[in-house]
Amino acid sequence: MWLKIKTRLMFATCALLATSGVAFADDDKLQVSMLLAGQIDDKGFMEAGYNGLIAIRDQLGAEIDYIDGVAPKPDLLADALRELAAKGPDMVIAHGGQNNAAAETVAAEFPDVKFVVVQGGVTGPNLSSYEVLQEESAWLAGAMAGLMTETGVVGHISGIRVTPGLKGRAGFYDGLMHTNPEAKFLTIFAGDQDDNELSHRVASEEIEQGADIIFTMLNAGRTGAIDAMRENGVKQIGNVRDWYPDHPDVFVASAIANVSIAGLQAAKDFKDGTWKPGVIVKIGLEDPNAAALAMSPDVPDDVRSRIDELRQKIISDEIEVSVEYDGPELHP
Repeated sequence: MWLKIKTRLMFATCALLATSGVAFADDDKLQVSMLLAGQIDDKGFMEAGYNGLIAIRDQLGAEIDYIDGVAPKPDLLADALRELAAKGPDMVIAHGGQNNAAAETVAAEFPDVKFVVVQGGVTGPNLSSYEVLQEESAWLAGAMAGLMTETGVVGHISGIRVTPGLKGRAGFYDGLMHTNPEAKFLTIFAGDQDDNELSHRVASEEIEQGADIIFTMLNAGRTGAIDAMRENGVKQIGNVRDWYPDHPDVFVASAIANVSIAGLQAAKDFKDGTWKPGVIVKIGLEDPNAAALAMSPDVPDDVRSRIDELRQKIISDEIEVSVEYDGPELHP
């Protein structure tokens, strides 16, 4: 089995329990295309998606195709999906929840092509979503920030307001309040995932308001935030992958959400004949390769023990991670 966990499924309807069909024969060549609404070398979310596509090629022997660098606007995303689907692949993977609306539209136009949205929340007769629950690792990050902050002020920075990012912010806040309900929380969706000048400015604003730990959910724009925090001696919590080896002076932890796993799992399910339309496949802390909190060596042992205890409680459903946040935000 690829996943050594109990993968959770949310079924759109009971009628969609049937699989997509029989498994591929050995001599069949799987064809998978991917849309990446960003830069494949952003060292973050989009690069992880691209790595998943390369794994689909290398591990499943698939022929692959992709389009990247598309602005996250529904009409542009839909046009790119149409371009990929028109070539007749077995599966088109739209990487990122910003593709939800476009995928619903285009999947209906190409009923013979299977569509998947990574970190999505949409379904259809030939459409499913695969989601790594980054809100669970973000919750642990928030809990750790609550235990580690010395100023009592903790920040959050992201770019565009897509559902996974909103859920990640909510999870982080929920974890922070669990361990430090008196902490002050600063948060902003600045409007761009890749603008380093912007991320430097908003990080500096949060630092000026007292934040000594800031959780960043950015892509290529992370460098600006790193620079601002290094200039001010403030610690950052990263996301998607472990950032500590790259910048050990800045990162105290990373809320890992290995979204490369989602696309690979979808393609593997299709090749095995177990892929289902009309479902949302959710992968959480049960699989430490998919979701986890990586902590720097400087994190005290008592904090590590507490985080491990909280992780087990999330897995066992003793703690429910909130994906709703209704507090105030900063302005860009």
